[in-house]
Amino acid sequence: MSTIIEILTAVALILSIIIPGGAFLLGERNKKRYKKSLAANCFFFFGTLLVGTIAMFAGAQNVQAATDAAGSGLATGLGYLGAALVTGLSGIGSGIAVASSASAALGAISEDGSLFGKSMIFVAMAEGIALYGLIISFMILGKL
Repeated sequence: MSTIIEILTAVALILSIIIPGGAFLLGERNKKRYKKSLAANCFFFFGTLLVGTIAMFAGAQNVQAATDAAGSGLATGLGYLGAALVTGLSGIGSGIAVASSASAALGAISEDGSLFGKSMIFVAMAEGIALYGLIISFMILGKL
């Protein structure tokens, strides 16, 4: 039964992206229609995700005995998930920070070459965000 729920949830999530996108592409493409399509996409996607999550946890009482017998499988899985999120989100944040600070640094250096050292400090600080996230993910993986 849970396999059917998983398949239906996956299909609903895919359709929640395709249907509003198709509705936008079939009609006149303007900003108002784009906003409505994006709002419908977010509403249906996160609504389906919420319903799917509730449906998955509804059978958690039956699975609880199997999880206890398997040991700490859930804790290990959440640890890997946490390490992946730390690495990914710190990389995204670092990319955003480097994009804005590096472009500003290049503009400042093109006007005054003596600002190279000061501007590279800001770029390096932004790059450090990714390194800190990587260190934290190694610490999480070390605890598993």
